[in-house]
Amino acid sequence: MTEPETAEAVSEVMSRYAPNGVAIEQVARDIQAGADEGADAQLEPIVAVRAYVALTDNVDEKRQQITEALWHLGHIVPIPEPTFRLVAESDWANAWKEHYHVVHLGERFVIKPTWREYAAQPDEIIMELDPGMAFGTGLHPTTQMCLAALEKYATPEAYTLDLGTGSGILAIGAALLGVKSIVAIDNDPLAVKVAAENAAMNHVADAITVGLGSLTEAAAQTYDLVIVNILARVIIAMCEDGLGRVVRSGGRAIFAGLIDTQEFGVREALQTQGLTVIDRLQEKDWVCLIAQKM
Repeated sequence: MTEPETAEAVSEVMSRYAPNGVAIEQVARDIQAGADEGADAQLEPIVAVRAYVALTDNVDEKRQQITEALWHLGHIVPIPEPTFRLVAESDWANAWKEHYHVVHLGERFVIKPTWREYAAQPDEIIMELDPGMAFGTGLHPTTQMCLAALEKYATPEAYTLDLGTGSGILAIGAALLGVKSIVAIDNDPLAVKVAAENAAMNHVADAITVGLGSLTEAAAQTYDLVIVNILARVIIAMCEDGLGRVVRSGGRAIFAGLIDTQEFGVREALQTQGLTVIDRLQEKDWVCLIAQKM
């Protein structure tokens, strides 16, 4: 069990030693009085990250590697010790899906696993995204705040860049909000593949150009709206490399992946790029900054 904001980091670590798959499972929900187990509800801040390692895959060695890797990660964020148990392969293949339910984010977004049925309410935006990947599933507060910022600042004509797209969730969110032209790039080939597949699954591939790249490739153009949901130190490093030049005059940029103690340093770095913070969101210790190129 762990907090949603650490779940994706744990998933990434475990995926190094568990080639048969990692799943981030919603194991606790707020179930309102009278609601049945099948109804969608708001998540409690507890999830489980599970991995399957076949008994033939040097299981004792893999178990030790996972334990040590999580021990090291636990020096950065609090993580409980892992537990291990034997399961049938057929159980792993299907049972984990029962833990995933429809999730409401922001004012309008609904994240729906592909195997769940959901009747959309008026003005809701449905995004189909299969959980379990290490690139972004909507559980992390930074992703949730970015989607909320997109609801406020995305416009159909805004030429948009999603820098470090991961699963593509933010680029897809922008497209579903009506943004017509989005460039989504990542320096991980697997993330690029996943993002492209997710864009196609949500029928917005025509609006999103997904590709392998980084700030260097992005700097060939300028954009009306830029989304950077990475880490504070990476945002600061990008500013040192001229991040501001990809934002058009008068354009806006959404920055997330930072905690409140890192906010001052990020604000200073943005100022060097002519980016002035005009709005701010916060959830727990996580902060999202919206800046404008003056």
